[in-house]
Amino acid sequence: MKPAQNHVLIELHVPDFEKVKDYYRKLGFQVMRETKPEDKNGYLVLKMEDNILCFWAGNESVYEQSYFRRFPRNTKRGYGIEIVLMVVDVEAYYNKVKGFANVVGPLALRPWGLKDFRIEDPFGYYIRITSLYNIFDDFNLTKD
Repeated sequence: MKPAQNHVLIELHVPDFEKVKDYYRKLGFQVMRETKPEDKNGYLVLKMEDNILCFWAGNESVYEQSYFRRFPRNTKRGYGIEIVLMVVDVEAYYNKVKGFANVVGPLALRPWGLKDFRIEDPFGYYIRITSLYNIFDDFNLTKD
């Protein structure tokens, strides 16, 4: 087994991999690995630049996961979560996706000195797309 490339993995639980692949390909992601959904075994790994997202289930069994089954099926899956994707040219990326993505926060220069915008994916995940930065740099990431 190869050593981990990072120590944090975001795994989004979704009922439909085809919808995920269709949407995220439009955002520029490529499928890196896919295990077709069978019972609770589906897994999908997508990558764009250095951004990696993982998805689990891909079918109705997502609703039977031990923790999530206590919530109604129509609960927005991303409530209370912000996924941050960093891109080389945030303005060009905004122009690429604004025609099809559900933009919920416009492209703007933020008080902490970075440009970003927000979108919502088909399952309700809230995504902030921003310029590249180092999280260890000294700046204030106060939310708006």
